[in-house]
Amino acid sequence: MVTHNDFHVVVFSFRYYSILCLYFCYFYLSVAAVCTGKVMDFQRLLLRAANDLRNDDVRALVFLCTELLRPSRSDSVDTASDLFSILADQNHLTPERPHLLTELLLIIQQNSLIRDLKLQMPLTARLIPPFRKLLYDLSVDITNEDLKGMKFLLREKIPRRKLEQSSTLEVFLEMEHLDLLSDTNLNLLEEIITSVCPVLKEKIIKFKEDHVNCSFPVPDEMQPLRSKSSSFEQNQVSQSSEPRIRSLSELPSSVEGRAYREIVSVGGVLDDDENLSRGLRAMTTEESSRVDTILTREDGHSSFDTEDPTNTSDEDVKTYSMNGVKRGICLIINNIDFKEVETKLKQREGTIIDEARLKKVFEWLGFEVNIERNCNKEKIISSIQELSTRDHSQMDCLVCCVLSHGAHESVYGVDGRTVQLTELMQPLNGLHCPSLNGKPKLFFIQACQGSAKQTPVYFQSDGPTDTNLSYDAAPVKRSIPADADFLLAVASIPLYVSCRNKKFGTWFIQSLCKNLTTMVPRNYDLMDIMTKVNNDVSQQTAWLESRFLKQMPRCDSRLRKKVVFPVPIEHPERL
Repeated sequence: MVTHNDFHVVVFSFRYYSILCLYFCYFYLSVAAVCTGKVMDFQRLLLRAANDLRNDDVRALVFLCTELLRPSRSDSVDTASDLFSILADQNHLTPERPHLLTELLLIIQQNSLIRDLKLQMPLTARLIPPFRKLLYDLSVDITNEDLKGMKFLLREKIPRRKLEQSSTLEVFLEMEHLDLLSDTNLNLLEEIITSVCPVLKEKIIKFKEDHVNCSFPVPDEMQPLRSKSSSFEQNQVSQSSEPRIRSLSELPSSVEGRAYREIVSVGGVLDDDENLSRGLRAMTTEESSRVDTILTREDGHSSFDTEDPTNTSDEDVKTYSMNGVKRGICLIINNIDFKEVETKLKQREGTIIDEARLKKVFEWLGFEVNIERNCNKEKIISSIQELSTRDHSQMDCLVCCVLSHGAHESVYGVDGRTVQLTELMQPLNGLHCPSLNGKPKLFFIQACQGSAKQTPVYFQSDGPTDTNLSYDAAPVKRSIPADADFLLAVASIPLYVSCRNKKFGTWFIQSLCKNLTTMVPRNYDLMDIMTKVNNDVSQQTAWLESRFLKQMPRCDSRLRKKVVFPVPIEHPERL
């Protein structure tokens, strides 16, 4: 028999479950509303992006997404909205995964659109293969005349009807379809580019250096345009005969955390220890020889060739890694006021202009800029030593700019005492600052290196007398060489003065900043940039103290690789 109390229990249970069901329904509807709102916001963002893109931009995006688009669907793309819809259907472009849009806009240099849409920089792995980006970068710099030359050279390999109205990107695609071009077969392309536009050959060479031993991860559903003898198939054939690396724990601690690419280049195949793929990055020659006895084949023989280690004729010049969490620190030491010193050192008018320009340019390049002004000898040295105590392990490189009066191989503190250039560099070498070991350390010194004045062998006056010109000179001293991975760029050669315009700054620093902003976006390495700086400064002529003056900077490099800064998002014209 059902009692009165039992009835109340049943009613209470029914009400409880009803409330619980209502709560879950409310929660589900709330989540659905939020998700719907996110989807709508993302769709509006894609629509804004699509409306701002030109037809040329759309064709470029379709080309870049070749590996992401199924062949049957790529021909149906007429607008940016079509492309975004297909990518969304394949889950490459969603509210949770919006980074592909940013990556694409970065490649086609739609930086203002990225800022307008408030897109975040991609932190995940890149989806656009480097090979695809290389071809696009080449197409941007190929003129109509260059394209005509390319078509002429390809007339025996590609049907004429397919060449007549084709754009550069369409020519590249046709070459891929005919197995004339792939990420592992760039010979014909390099030959053609060398003939029609030799300056672009460097991009192909750099791609080979960076990617010849690396495979780009592509999702299984993608169908890349590759030749039949693809790198994947070659790797499958060769794996059985390649040496195996045993364990990360067997490696010396000094080489942990170095590039996986270096291991692949000597033929090593990794075991299932994932940490080893992050090991052996950018080994020095000494470390490489130490690992020689550790990496062995399963039959007991060394995995390294037994050729003469001094024979490097077949090795290409590599590039320093610029993939760190941060670009690095740029320390600017700017000595302006020497009034309190009982010497002939004058106040350095115009140096604030150099400081401001350096700050803008290196912040543009991604550096954290620290400025120290009016430093005496102790302050200069302590600033460098403090820099050496920092952890640079997550950074790519280091920059130090010193603006002061100088003598031979030294700079002046505002107290009139000199600091040798080697005293600036030594605390930051691999021995005293291990976290900078193997990373470029770049020093730019704007200071006279003596009191002699360079006169022109042949000159033509640049204009009227410039009474705003002065120089940073004082007595001379000697120094010793620097260590590896250093670049020391000085405004003048030993024993000579350097020129500083009181209104516009120094020739050297202004030329350095100008050429960084114009040449970094074109992927020039730092030594090429410094050569241009040397040439620009050497072309300057001044009239001072009743004579014509010239200036010749110097650049001492102990770098082992190229320094190529990644191209910043912000357009350099804004600087």
